[in-house]
Amino acid sequence: MKAAVISAPGVVSVERLDDPAPGPREVVVKVASCGLCGTDLHILQGEFAPSLPIVPGHEFAGTIVATGTAVSELAVGDRVAVDPCLYCNECHYCRRGRNNLCERYAAIGVTVPGAAAEYVAAPVANCVRLPEHIGLADAALIEPLSCAVRGYDVLRSRLAESVLIYGSGTMGLILLELAKRTGAVAVDVVDINPERLATARQLGCTSAVETAEALERPRGWDVVIDATGSERAIQDAIGRVGRGGTYLQFGVADYAARTTIEPYRIYHEEITITGSMAVLHSYERAADLFATGVLDPSVFISDRLPLTEYATALERFRSGQGRKILVTP
Repeated sequence: MKAAVISAPGVVSVERLDDPAPGPREVVVKVASCGLCGTDLHILQGEFAPSLPIVPGHEFAGTIVATGTAVSELAVGDRVAVDPCLYCNECHYCRRGRNNLCERYAAIGVTVPGAAAEYVAAPVANCVRLPEHIGLADAALIEPLSCAVRGYDVLRSRLAESVLIYGSGTMGLILLELAKRTGAVAVDVVDINPERLATARQLGCTSAVETAEALERPRGWDVVIDATGSERAIQDAIGRVGRGGTYLQFGVADYAARTTIEPYRIYHEEITITGSMAVLHSYERAADLFATGVLDPSVFISDRLPLTEYATALERFRSGQGRKILVTP
């Protein structure tokens, strides 16, 4: 099969590899599309993946073409989306139900071969069967949606809260859509990319600006979310949280990123600073939400490139062009 391979930091190519074979409780999925995200850029930088080479790609859906000897729940021909997270189910955190903090955390496309390929193997337990009305080539959006659902689980949002989101890339826009549906009274978006701000306006945000200083909210916001991972954006965002408010670190920052906080202000104003890591009991709910049309693929997916142009897709994503970029084998 053809597959994209990150062989060393900064080095990516499309190669011919052996087709995967399913283990007893695995299936092999013919990939319909695979999304790119910030994690893929971190892997390209030499972060996240414990060893290289690796076939990236953790946002994907497709059709089952082979099943393991102990698989009875799914069959060849079933259309599925796949949760990429792989947990040990044995460590301290897994036993507490915090699997996304697993001490042996692994993931398809990060620690084992991923879906930037024609075929990928996956545990049957990670597969969610898709209804026929969902476009299979659009269903790679379910994985980022599941991460955003996890973010709102952490936030435990209340009705009539004001929300400020830094970043209007794919994740910022998904967070915008969920904020509207969780009863936010206002959802403001900050980004330096005019094209992305235009999309945020199209989706019905309260305002879309290049700096939060342009917004009139002297008491700050109830909820502030960073969806950029940018050190500069994070530093500004923390300062925008109102009294009794919550800051959510959702964007994936570089390992070396650092910001400054004011401990007295956190104490005195009862500010909560929290994070949201990947997926936790949210993938199937995201698939259900996606089936209701919570995201419009024609808005969220800006580019569909062939797998042979994976390096181009990565560079386009790195440069901030478009929204969700998919590669299609």
